[in-house]
Amino acid sequence: MNRIRTTVSSILLGLCLSAPALAADDELAVKITPDLPSVTVTHQGKKVTIMRNQNEKNTVDPAFSKTSRKCPPFCIQPMQLAPGVETIAETEMLDYLQRKENGDDSILVIDSRTPDWIERGTIPGSVNIPWTQLNASRSDPFTIEDILENQFGARKQEGLWDFSNVKTLVMFCNGMWCGQSPNNIQSLLKFGYPAHKIKWYRGGMQNWEILGLTTVGGKAK
Repeated sequence: MNRIRTTVSSILLGLCLSAPALAADDELAVKITPDLPSVTVTHQGKKVTIMRNQNEKNTVDPAFSKTSRKCPPFCIQPMQLAPGVETIAETEMLDYLQRKENGDDSILVIDSRTPDWIERGTIPGSVNIPWTQLNASRSDPFTIEDILENQFGARKQEGLWDFSNVKTLVMFCNGMWCGQSPNNIQSLLKFGYPAHKIKWYRGGMQNWEILGLTTVGGKAK
């Protein structure tokens, strides 16, 4: 009898200890989708949980609340940036981040903004490749070649680029009025990068912030 009581007590204790961990996501009032409370990714070697801000009175960062910026350069981008380049939204972005976290090395999520913007916050799980580094008029051939080969998986053979085994690039910048990721994408297409291997998160940081999703950087949330 004592042995049975001990076993039952151990089971109940185990259930009590595990309950908070199991209930954590279920208790979120503001989920990403009804079936997706949060997504955990690795950013610069540390685990980061992406979720929406749970304060229902929270407002957007003032840096992303402006409605009017001088055009050019801050002009509204089209929905389809170029033939073959897929435009994605937040749930697709999270899916790519999760797939990468689960070991899919064929995916690279890229923040195309300059470092000063990165300090204000970026999407966890992304890497920074500023548009200036891939732009032929602002960068140099050695920098561009290094990125194409060592980060994107392209190969140069007899002076020609082989893009047959390159990574799928998921690119973003500040939003639908930002030209930094479009510039990166247009540069890559000129080099011959396959359009179907490029995904564009048009909403960028502005939509990410408006939805209260987690950021990391100088003003991590």
